[in-house]
Amino acid sequence: MHQAIHQPKYRNLRALAVPLAKLLNDYPATNPVPGDVLVPIPLHRKRLRERGYNQSHLLAKELDKLIKLPVIYDYLIRKRYAPAQTKTTTVDEQRSNVVNASTYHDYRLKDKQVLLIDDVSTSGATLDTCAAALKATGATSVWGLVLAREI
Repeated sequence: MHQAIHQPKYRNLRALAVPLAKLLNDYPATNPVPGDVLVPIPLHRKRLRERGYNQSHLLAKELDKLIKLPVIYDYLIRKRYAPAQTKTTTVDEQRSNVVNASTYHDYRLKDKQVLLIDDVSTSGATLDTCAAALKATGATSVWGLVLAREI
């Protein structure tokens, strides 16, 4: 699993998004999670330029094909550049790493149930920050759907 997640993220193997999205779909297929829309975790524009794509966007795009929920790609914005969560050593560092890192774009998600999509949740700090931003704009519920808890 470690290699499967890292290959699209760091080695530009975007084709792995398809089988990873199928794997991601296994959970809601057996444990129904309420959702009206998919929102991928954002990357800072600097990291997006370095990588050329956002792996969470790829996962959300492929998951949309399986579960037929619309994806809103531009709702969350990473406001500041921060080190990768895997480069931090403590949960406190991880949480301070993402404080105010994401913000809402508008109110398209008012009264919607949102599924946040990401590849890995290290401490949950990114999901927490993004969920708070989504709820602040009126989302009724926010669920996180990730491939792995920690790698």
